[in-house]
Amino acid sequence: MAIDVKQIEGRVAEKSAFVRSLTGQLEKVIVGQKYMLERLLVGLLSNGHILIEGVPGLAKTLTVTTLAQAVKASFRRLQFTPDLLPADLIGTQIYQPQNGSFVPKKGPIFANIILADEINRAPAKVQSALLEAMQEHQVTIGDETFRLPEPFLVLATQNPIEQEGTYPLPEAQVDRFMLKLKITYPNKEDERKILDRMAETNKQFDVEPVISPEEILEVREVVNDIYIDDKIKDYIVDIVDATRRPGEYGLELGNLISYGASPRATIYLTVAAKAYAFVQGRGYVTPQDVKSIGMDVLRHRVIVSYEAEAEEKASEDIIQELFDNIQVP
Repeated sequence: MAIDVKQIEGRVAEKSAFVRSLTGQLEKVIVGQKYMLERLLVGLLSNGHILIEGVPGLAKTLTVTTLAQAVKASFRRLQFTPDLLPADLIGTQIYQPQNGSFVPKKGPIFANIILADEINRAPAKVQSALLEAMQEHQVTIGDETFRLPEPFLVLATQNPIEQEGTYPLPEAQVDRFMLKLKITYPNKEDERKILDRMAETNKQFDVEPVISPEEILEVREVVNDIYIDDKIKDYIVDIVDATRRPGEYGLELGNLISYGASPRATIYLTVAAKAYAFVQGRGYVTPQDVKSIGMDVLRHRVIVSYEAEAEEKASEDIIQELFDNIQVP
């Protein structure tokens, strides 16, 4: 196996050269936010959609837009509003009076990278239309089904404040997102750099594309081949299983969890850990990779009970306790 890992390491070294270039292009615009930039790369390389949550003004939209500029891919920004219709997203059928037929007109979702801005402001019908696209990578217009371009990545943002007039995302849809990121305020040093860089009218940045969609698909093949030991696979299964049966792991958390993570969490945690290892330039997964990316995979999949809310315990607190107590291989 050591020989195989060595070969994988060589392929990773060859194919991961773009990571530094892509990060450099993003850092032309974005100050700090290393956590968010790394997770966006993980989503891009592991074919996983990302939900980004944070108060207004933290450069969520700017970061996604800059990422799209650094990738030679088609990009659409969709501002979700309460009056949005599914047809505004996926397209509709246009009547042709010349021959009395209907011709499908594709909507803006037919792009490689979709920015769903303030996704929780759209009604349930729009969210369910997006759900099919995210899960199946296809949409249905009339009686025809169309495949979406590959790669297809939905990067959605939502604000945790101003909840009036919003439609909370159903758990079934939230579960379709591989990662849920929580973005916080920058520190004082970064905020001073933001001031120096951005406090100008009509500020323009020259962001150059460094990778194409075809190259992304090639890199994903390398990510698939990254070595993950059986002991680490067992560790991932233990972590996810502990969200459902914490008592079997000596943890008194059963009264704080209403629903644990599904098998989709096991799959996503494995794939995301491989992509994270690739971003770090390694051809194998370590337990620390699982810990580093685990919170983003699990925080929206563990549903806390009323008792946990009464004790002011969030899903992050419970997941952290799992990582602190489950034996690491």
